[in-house]
Amino acid sequence: MVRQQIAVLGSTGSIGVSTLDVISRHEETYRVRALTANSRVSELQRQCERFQPDVAVVGTAAAAAVLARNLKAKGIKTEVVYGRQAICDVAASPQNDAVMCAIVGAAGLEPALAAARAGGKLMLANKESLVMSGRLFMDALKESGATLLPIDSEHNAIFQCLPHTALGRGRFHLKGVSKVLLTASGGPFLNRALEDLKGVTPEEAVAHPKWVMGRKISVDSATMMNKGLEIIEAHWLFGIPSEQIEVVIHPQSVIHSMVSFVDGAMLAQLGNPDMRIPIAHALAYPDRIASGAAPLDLASVGTLAFEAPDFKRYRALSLAYDALKEGGSVPVVLNAANEVAVHAFLERRIAFTDIVDIVLRTMDAVSPVLTMGCIDDILEEDRKARSVAERFIA
Repeated sequence: MVRQQIAVLGSTGSIGVSTLDVISRHEETYRVRALTANSRVSELQRQCERFQPDVAVVGTAAAAAVLARNLKAKGIKTEVVYGRQAICDVAASPQNDAVMCAIVGAAGLEPALAAARAGGKLMLANKESLVMSGRLFMDALKESGATLLPIDSEHNAIFQCLPHTALGRGRFHLKGVSKVLLTASGGPFLNRALEDLKGVTPEEAVAHPKWVMGRKISVDSATMMNKGLEIIEAHWLFGIPSEQIEVVIHPQSVIHSMVSFVDGAMLAQLGNPDMRIPIAHALAYPDRIASGAAPLDLASVGTLAFEAPDFKRYRALSLAYDALKEGGSVPVVLNAANEVAVHAFLERRIAFTDIVDIVLRTMDAVSPVLTMGCIDDILEEDRKARSVAERFIA
């Protein structure tokens, strides 16, 4: 049997590592063709030694020289290249059967868009691609005929609950859908007094009670900006207006999202909080393969609790709804300011409660652009927003 050739963009991050774990369980079906990372050269080297891809991409020429020398010494023939264009070239390669887009943040936009334009199967874990360039991205999918499979556990759950054909090859059948419900754990500070949040440390903020994630996404979960970005992502993925997208707090993280129908029925997708489940679903779609995740034991879970989010505690949700309704460049500004603010918090330059303040001030300060016709327009608005956010932080 001919094995499917998989490119993993952002292979040293949490999603990338989980993707390689699933592939390692099915090496008779899948082969790692390409791996990319930015600066984690030693981790990427170990992955290259294990999977021996055709090509590996790093961020700089110096890092590429180190990796190439080390791999050559071990007799591994992986080609090593570097830079943003090299990542885009790997993403767009016709040799790929599927591309996992797992680069965190705005840095993942151009490679994901390159993969979308190339056609084939695109597994999207980079929500910022749709937050920043939703219309451009979906138009690229339609033009190329690519199949888009969402990896975020919430959107993958909605994908499984809706009657549909794969994104990019037909649309979802939304007739009869009253709303979609994105579940959220509430993060590590769900029950922390609001007056105590200013003193939260980076170590506390990244200690997610249910999910194992990278530092940036963990902080986004604590502020609930992650869920705000997912609201915008859901709008573009499924063609659903903001009024039909609801967030519900579900601390157990067993139900990953739900779809409510006009007849009163509701469908939910359940599973343990393990990203290998949506990754395995996307890899094998429309079939199923073992993910390595433990099966869900409802008796041991016992109780499933739900509550409405407190918008005073999670102000980021309101900002995301506002950004989606305003459209244009506003979601770009929201995302850019948040990335800058989270980075500053992790470096202990601002307090935890300053993160959303910085985002709000930046959104107020940057004049919105109603129409962005190309990727360069989007990147320019991203650059402007980052500059303004940095000034507020300084």
